[in-house]
Amino acid sequence: MHKLAQLDRDYVWHPFTQMRDWAKREPIILERGKGSVLMDVHGKKYLDGNASIWTNLHGHNHPRLNRAIKAQLDKISHSSSLGLANKPASLLAEKLVKAGGRPLKKVFFSDNGSTALEVALKMSYEYNRRIGRARSPRFLSLGGGYHGDTVGAASLGQIELFRQSCNGLLFKADKVISPNCYRCPFNKAKPDRRDARIGRKCKWECIGKLEVKLSSRKYGALVLEPLIQGAAGMIMHPSGWLKRAVRAARNSGTQVIADEVMTGFGRTGTIFAVQRENAVPDYLCLAKGMTGGYLPMAATLTTQDVFDVFLGEYDEFKSFFHGHSYTGNQLGSAAALASWELLKDSKGRARRKVLEKMLACELETLWQLAAVGDVRQEGLVAGVELVDDWQTRKPFPLKAQVGARVCEQMANRGILTRPIGNVVPLLPPYCTTDAQMRRMVRALRESIIEVLGGPRV
Repeated sequence: MHKLAQLDRDYVWHPFTQMRDWAKREPIILERGKGSVLMDVHGKKYLDGNASIWTNLHGHNHPRLNRAIKAQLDKISHSSSLGLANKPASLLAEKLVKAGGRPLKKVFFSDNGSTALEVALKMSYEYNRRIGRARSPRFLSLGGGYHGDTVGAASLGQIELFRQSCNGLLFKADKVISPNCYRCPFNKAKPDRRDARIGRKCKWECIGKLEVKLSSRKYGALVLEPLIQGAAGMIMHPSGWLKRAVRAARNSGTQVIADEVMTGFGRTGTIFAVQRENAVPDYLCLAKGMTGGYLPMAATLTTQDVFDVFLGEYDEFKSFFHGHSYTGNQLGSAAALASWELLKDSKGRARRKVLEKMLACELETLWQLAAVGDVRQEGLVAGVELVDDWQTRKPFPLKAQVGARVCEQMANRGILTRPIGNVVPLLPPYCTTDAQMRRMVRALRESIIEVLGGPRV
């Protein structure tokens, strides 16, 4: 065993990991990266099949990002945002607001996705109290929703696996059915249909359920992941659902918190997923890809109306009493500005469109496999759902670790990704080449066949 592997086993506690299983094998210890390629301490190369948990947009060791961070490092790496301002954070805030669209006007920086949601949650809670809508505002979120692991963010989530161990710490958030068309009880499409999202024929009973729920009480905010619910298993929402959901919230006087921690910064084809359906929220939460996968940084965008509620005289104590030591960090802001320029580059946008089409074409080869129940794609996000019976959509029991076993075989073939239960995600970095894209999907197909068998009979 490599010395570093032993040190890891002795001292490191990994997130979302059963450490008893971890200790049974030698881990992959990554040492270098270039573009979509990662290299471990033994010199073996891998393709980054999930952009390092959905963060690395432009590839590893990108020269423009490297230069931006080094240039900022020569000036100053960090200073407090409590009572002080800095150039990179101010420039970044301007770009985020201009891209976010009306009525988003203000940016509150934080550290990660969970903190971005905590900021929106606290702002919305106090906003609703101060305008007199509710003394103790309640929040509404979607079934299968995931919004982070801090106490407030976890309270908004609706995946019991992530809540059960700390339920006593959490507040209650109401739940409404999500538009998971593949497993929707109202979806009458045939199981072998290529696209389970049947927006044209489906009556969208889930929207009706949402409208009824919103009318049942004065909620502080509806919290949702636009277009894609990531931790739920890359659940793709049908076209038009987001716009109708936001409209329903508006009609009831409920604010909207959009969790774009995963979907932001080009993943769904537009800079922000809400732009796909012109569904601008009251709070837009961003993280993961903000710095191109280089440094931890997050932002919560909100409206002038929300900002104004916190204005007052010094001794009225109406300020937003929330903050972080590294809020508006200069190195993170510099990386985010460089990443932004790459995102807005016309050649980069064109290349992402080509990659989207190529990914869709390559994923077609998976439909013939008996263990593949659904293949979902939105932009450069894909999720392949593995099932015990494709005709009935019967899922594998989680204890079978089917997704983990397939991903292990993919790693043996030089492709790294991490399962979400029985779903294998693919989120390639935007610098991925045609050959690398083909190799990713080919390795997924071969791994499924090795673990679960071949074509449908």
